[in-house]
Amino acid sequence: MEPSSHYHLKYKICVSGAAETGHCSKDALDKAKEIGFEIAKHGAILVTGATTGFPYWAAHGAKEAEGISIGISPASTEKEHVEKFELPLDYMDMIVYTGFGYPGRNLMLTRASDAVIIGCGRMGTLNEFTIAFEDRKPIGVLLDAGGTTEWIDELIRDSHRGGDTPVVYDADPKALVEKVIDLIKKEKVVKV
Repeated sequence: MEPSSHYHLKYKICVSGAAETGHCSKDALDKAKEIGFEIAKHGAILVTGATTGFPYWAAHGAKEAEGISIGISPASTEKEHVEKFELPLDYMDMIVYTGFGYPGRNLMLTRASDAVIIGCGRMGTLNEFTIAFEDRKPIGVLLDAGGTTEWIDELIRDSHRGGDTPVVYDADPKALVEKVIDLIKKEKVVKV
């Protein structure tokens, strides 16, 4: 990786999804890996909840593309991260130990990112989605992945809160990442 004094200008894209993926579609983890790969290939930084499952496979993909992967942990230390929360250390260049548990970690995770991509998820993923939605972060939703992604569009429509938050959808990981990057470009002050 070439040295740069402008890493702060790189787009930071959060990938949110279930740590336990038994309910996800058969190809959800392959799609997660491809999302991570595409994020890195586009020169962006992957940000995850430093967890297993969907985010873990996104981190694996980012590292395959020689990208940067940052994990935001609910634990306060590496020891707690591994022993209490039973979370992985691999495929991340840096882990930020928040000590805030899952709710606080979710807030920091989405706020530290320029956009959030939602993959196959459960309640925690839905929490990260609603935080990003309320913060009006650009959001990408991976279609046909299973879990909570299957009814996010309905949730937005029935909540009567749409309009201000840019949300894009696609079943193709590459196309979804490109759509999300286009949304980020509209939000940035400094164009790269």
